[in-house]
Amino acid sequence: MGFDEPSSLQVRVISADRHRAWIAEQPSVSFLQLPEWGEVKTGWRHESIGWFDGDALVGCALVLYRPIPRLEQRSLAYIPEGPSIDWTRTVRSSLKVEQWMTPLLEHCKAQGAFQVKIGPPVASRRWEAANVKASMAKWNDDAETPPRRISETLADWHSGPSGAIYDRLLAQGWSQDSSDGAGFGDVQPRYVFQLSLAERSIDDIWNAFNQQWRRNIRKAEKSGVVVRAGGVEDLAAFHAVYVETAKRDRFTPRPLSYFERMWTELNRFEPRMSLHIAELSGHVAAATLMVIVGDHAWYSYGASTTADRDVKPSNALQWQMIQDAHAAGCSIYDLRGIADTLDPSDHLFGLVQFKLGTGGFVQEYIGEWDYALRPLWSKAYRFYQAKRG
Repeated sequence: MGFDEPSSLQVRVISADRHRAWIAEQPSVSFLQLPEWGEVKTGWRHESIGWFDGDALVGCALVLYRPIPRLEQRSLAYIPEGPSIDWTRTVRSSLKVEQWMTPLLEHCKAQGAFQVKIGPPVASRRWEAANVKASMAKWNDDAETPPRRISETLADWHSGPSGAIYDRLLAQGWSQDSSDGAGFGDVQPRYVFQLSLAERSIDDIWNAFNQQWRRNIRKAEKSGVVVRAGGVEDLAAFHAVYVETAKRDRFTPRPLSYFERMWTELNRFEPRMSLHIAELSGHVAAATLMVIVGDHAWYSYGASTTADRDVKPSNALQWQMIQDAHAAGCSIYDLRGIADTLDPSDHLFGLVQFKLGTGGFVQEYIGEWDYALRPLWSKAYRFYQAKRG
């Protein structure tokens, strides 16, 4: 097949139950790699696969297959925020990245895939909030040329293994779409904002918020904003505010049925997804969804009304979710994607500034990678996607 690296590892289809059991033994994996996530994504075929070293299961992945319209025998294979393998240990041992990837590519090609897209959960760089704020401050200093991107700021932490993984993927023939310099060229964000909860008290976390965040949370409380846990019966109320948010922020909203599937599937075996509602004078002012897998909590979706923005319900919701994640024993609260921008004129700058107020850190991952198993099909698919816009 031309994948050029023999492997002692084998990839085989495994049951969803075995996949779930393997996930339960890990500190955490992305919720996009849960077997249940495949049931959420209608229009995609899905399967759980495992890497075996002899009889030992040493890695897993949820693979989503997106068929080409009217050509069901050909599909794009996508592993969002995965596969879940020991990427760092691979670099430090004699087992090469190719020895994991080659059997994956062979398996996906046998399933009719023309292209494989993966999103290795491999962190590359990190910037603490104070560092990013210092770069932002340079926009007010006429004596300096301010950096336009976070990535132009000297990072507080670099991962050595991530560079080796990057090089090995390139060497095998994987490629990346670098068309969006802001960091949103991938399906999943390359830059995220995270808050460490490990070995910190709630008071520690509160005190690390900037003054504006603490002021906004207090304002919400004094204004009568009440945050409560919601149930499946409240999803319709969440969705109504979400549709308003989509219209205001100019994105296409998902239907209510999508969130109902998320709720049903992610909570089918254990409670992973929760709904948080901020109410003011009996109506919904804002609402958010959170997902927890292992010791990692994700802020998944959020919505707010325009009329109630001045009473800061979104800050109140985030604070409650952070406290809930902390109580659940999570070590990371993940506010998800941000753009790689420090430019105040950028329409995505406000989101960076909002999340920065928690005092957390910007985390960069090595991004998503593509391997063309059938180059002509891949080229045709890119043309088709470009025409769709």
